[in-house]
Amino acid sequence: MAEPSAAPEPDVEIRAERAHLAAARAALRDMRANVLGTETALGDIVGDKYTNEVLRRARARRAEELVDLPDVPLFFGRLDFEPGTVFDSDPAAGPPAGPDGDRVHIGRRHVHDAAGTPLVLDWRAPISVAFYRATPDDPMGVRSRRRYGFDARAELTAYEDESLTSAGEGPAEGGALLAAEIERPRSGPMRDIVATIQPEQDDLVRAPLEHTLCVQGAPGTGKTAVGLHRIAYLLYHQRKRLSRSGVAIIGPNRSFLAYIRNVLPALGEVDVTQTTVEDLLGHAEVRATDTPAAARVKGDARMAEVLRRDLWSLPAPPAEPLVVQRGSRRWRLYPDELGHLLTELRTRGVAYGSGRDLLAHRIAHAVLSRMEAAGETCDDRTHNQVRRDRAVRAAVNAAWPKADPVRLVFGLLTDPERLARAAEGLLTPDEQAAILLPGRPRGPKSARWSTADLALIDEAAGLIERPAGFGHIVLDEAQDLTPMQARAIARRAGTGSLTVLGDIAQTTVSAAPADWTALLAHLGRPEARLAVLDRGFRVPAQIIDFAARLLPVIAPGLGAPTAVRRTAGALRVTATEPHRHLDAVTDACARALRGQGSVGLIAADSDLPGLHGELTRAGLAPSLLGEDPDALEGARLVCVPASLAKGLEFDAVVAVEPARIAAAEERGLHRLYVVLTRAVSTLHVVHTQPLPEPLRAG
Repeated sequence: MAEPSAAPEPDVEIRAERAHLAAARAALRDMRANVLGTETALGDIVGDKYTNEVLRRARARRAEELVDLPDVPLFFGRLDFEPGTVFDSDPAAGPPAGPDGDRVHIGRRHVHDAAGTPLVLDWRAPISVAFYRATPDDPMGVRSRRRYGFDARAELTAYEDESLTSAGEGPAEGGALLAAEIERPRSGPMRDIVATIQPEQDDLVRAPLEHTLCVQGAPGTGKTAVGLHRIAYLLYHQRKRLSRSGVAIIGPNRSFLAYIRNVLPALGEVDVTQTTVEDLLGHAEVRATDTPAAARVKGDARMAEVLRRDLWSLPAPPAEPLVVQRGSRRWRLYPDELGHLLTELRTRGVAYGSGRDLLAHRIAHAVLSRMEAAGETCDDRTHNQVRRDRAVRAAVNAAWPKADPVRLVFGLLTDPERLARAAEGLLTPDEQAAILLPGRPRGPKSARWSTADLALIDEAAGLIERPAGFGHIVLDEAQDLTPMQARAIARRAGTGSLTVLGDIAQTTVSAAPADWTALLAHLGRPEARLAVLDRGFRVPAQIIDFAARLLPVIAPGLGAPTAVRRTAGALRVTATEPHRHLDAVTDACARALRGQGSVGLIAADSDLPGLHGELTRAGLAPSLLGEDPDALEGARLVCVPASLAKGLEFDAVVAVEPARIAAAEERGLHRLYVVLTRAVSTLHVVHTQPLPEPLRAG
């Protein structure tokens, strides 16, 4: 038997680049060790304890940001500049140009040696823009751009140079390594795309913090990656400002958050809130699902006015005068005077909770005015004593009752007469009947709340006391927000900005607005910049074209996405007899597992348990998304309910019974469009029932 041939010896360039990578990793370890070894305490005196704790936490956070992930290369590109190139004055932009030009490595974070010399420049630094945007027509001072290839252990194995000195030289469209990186099979959660950001994506990632950005992105165009990388970019350039107010990414469900959770840490950003709308508005436990009619009404913006009316019906002047006794004298405020104070506060637009405290101050001021007119001397201490007087507090409680948002919504949705008063002229009798809580619950704790109810409770809470906001929010799969949910997020955006990501064609919530203009108005950002990503980089053309047959029905007027690549055998549609159905599904999954990367079996929610059991018995070891918290990491084959597929991506997808997915809900064809666009390599459709009519064409 012939001896296996020895692996070729790396060339001089690869050895040099590997040495640079090793030096960068060693320097990063030293940077982290220096952070951990820095003394943070200012002393043991009591006055320094708070400051010491703040410093310790900052050190721990900085050390976590400098953790070297062994399977993530520290750099992915290199720029060789022309001699005499003038660089940005930012120190992070790199060293000044020398007579022979300058060379910089571009990576996920800045790394410098003990002398402060940069070994890797952060992809977010001004100089790095050229890596993504330089062209032969506009080289931006760049002579040559290099990309690297790495194996599964993050060892540098290849490089590819692209000359920018004249048009037509070097690999077209970024070369084979760029294409290989975009198409590389993946297993487990999403990874960053920092090495493959395209110019149109880079423009959105680097949009200024002050701008609210809305991205209409077709499947496979990288809109989620744009949002995540924009967070990293904004934190790099506006860290001090954003550290005070915080940054959040809001996703459609916890499975989606598990899918994206590794992206920001790989970019060195670990202090970002990741949550869902349901968790963000977590005023109560969700234990019920609304009927479509109830969900539409509860999600409608008219409910904001219904709640406002109900809340502000509570304040009312007392029927009896208020008597405040000070020593031997009594001071009276009559109902009409108290009524005037109430009216004045209500017309100021104050939050309901603040109004109670302001009313106590107004009453105290009115009493002090009488006392001063009678010749008594009053000061701030007198004012506070009157404000806290038992009679004044009782009058405030009677005239301006305390309000609890959960109890308020419970009372409104369990009392038909109260609801009718608040909804007069806004909701029809049928709409009012649709949203009453079923089952006659005895109190808020026994009520079965729905996701839509959380937005109502949050609206009431916002009327009572305004919530704290974030400096920037990235809102993914935003097309599924109801107007009431959008209002809840707008309250938390405050004076900050938003990155709104989604695809109108993937709208699966019947109460959601019909277009971006309406949704942005509910988010309080009608002036937002609307950008369109319609060039798909990972989903093959055959899959996109097949799914796009649904667009004229589900999103008339929305253009079909354009795929940049076509892969042989990307689409397969198999019709089976009912008695062969399970065997066909099992065979399709086994076939997909013989390839590389992750495999997702997606079907109607009600069909998943049976399919999961069948695949388990067949020895394919599938995990089940929604039940297993590590489903996306624990197995190559993941069974995915159609309702949880949004935002996820698999190398191979087996889509089972499209007709059942379409029939399972009101916007079933929209859901089916989501399911059919989750594959980035191959899609195998297995069905016994006829395909939905739009898919039969062609």
